[in-house]
Amino acid sequence: MPDADARPRGGAVPFAVLFAAVVLVSINLRPGASSIGPVLEEVRLGLGMSAGVAGAVTGLPGLVFGLVGAVSVAFARKVGMTAGVAVGLAVAALGLLLRVSTDSVPAFLVPTVVGLAGMAVGNVLVPAWIKAHGHAVALMTVYGTGLVVGGTIGSLATAPATEAGGSWRAGLGMWGVLAAVALPLWGWLALRERRSPTEHRVVGAAPSGRVAHSPTAVALTVLFGVQSMHAYVQFGWLPQVYRDAGISASHAGALQALLSSVGIAGALALPTVIERGRGLQVLALSFGVLLVLGYTGLLVAPATVPWLWALVLGYAGLAFPFAIAMITARTRHPSVTAQLSGFVQSVGYALAAIGPFLVGVVHDATGGWTLVLALLALTGIPLALAGMRVARPTYVDDEF
Repeated sequence: MPDADARPRGGAVPFAVLFAAVVLVSINLRPGASSIGPVLEEVRLGLGMSAGVAGAVTGLPGLVFGLVGAVSVAFARKVGMTAGVAVGLAVAALGLLLRVSTDSVPAFLVPTVVGLAGMAVGNVLVPAWIKAHGHAVALMTVYGTGLVVGGTIGSLATAPATEAGGSWRAGLGMWGVLAAVALPLWGWLALRERRSPTEHRVVGAAPSGRVAHSPTAVALTVLFGVQSMHAYVQFGWLPQVYRDAGISASHAGALQALLSSVGIAGALALPTVIERGRGLQVLALSFGVLLVLGYTGLLVAPATVPWLWALVLGYAGLAFPFAIAMITARTRHPSVTAQLSGFVQSVGYALAAIGPFLVGVVHDATGGWTLVLALLALTGIPLALAGMRVARPTYVDDEF
């Protein structure tokens, strides 16, 4: 059982307010990153951006999430968790709005990094904030679902908005406006809680320790990193795999959307499944097995039943909401939740950022997808092993 001192704080905040706050922040932590891909060509031509720089832009989210995530907990110790999330949202909104108001490549890249940095702060702090305010299962369900929904709408709605607005600036700029919508509520919460000593105690309080010494934390980082790598690879390269198999661009896009939609259903269910604690190792094993099956299917028969491989890979992708939910499920104290979240996401996203780059290198070197897909299938093994280790009923707090 959790220690008494680690029980949820902030109960005076009504659940409806907590719910609304988590909805608003979760849907804003992905569109700024996932929206650039669909209009990258328009941005490149509009700004006179080289192909090399455009390629680097697609790798920025993982890199920035990893680097900024590593310092987010230290930042929250100074300002408090709620204020930290509020500042992150403000920085995200500012960066996403500024990047569409320029005709210069550097002036586009710098605000993009700023916006991603704001989102990175929220990535790390929101799970700990939820742990501190209670209702962890319900709110982590909302949070995990919001992340998936936000990433999906970012990739699906940007191109239509660009066409409707006549410019890529309209398609990308609307995500800055969406982030700004979340600011009043989070600003109010930050002001309300700024004088509460628990805001700082939650992040900096005992128990403390080096999270890297925890086998569960290391396994969770591997799980998160491998799955995030696949998410980036699938977002950037999967439609091209389908197109090279003779499938039309519109059909390939629909298959990508089908894969993403599976994640929404899974994010709704997984926190409750984890809370019940039964069959988690079998569930974790299934993620790895279906990842292998999905890439094997793309390797041997990509155009025969393409929807099946999208569904199978979508199921394997449930390892992401599983990992996110485990950040709170495998910790007792909000302080440890914050440390674990910072460690898992900073290291995991740094690992994930390498994936799309390596896929491009191997594909260019071999001229096809055979070796790429075979290597991706093999990563199902560490995914399954790490997931099964995380599924054990242990707490990171006890492993320092």
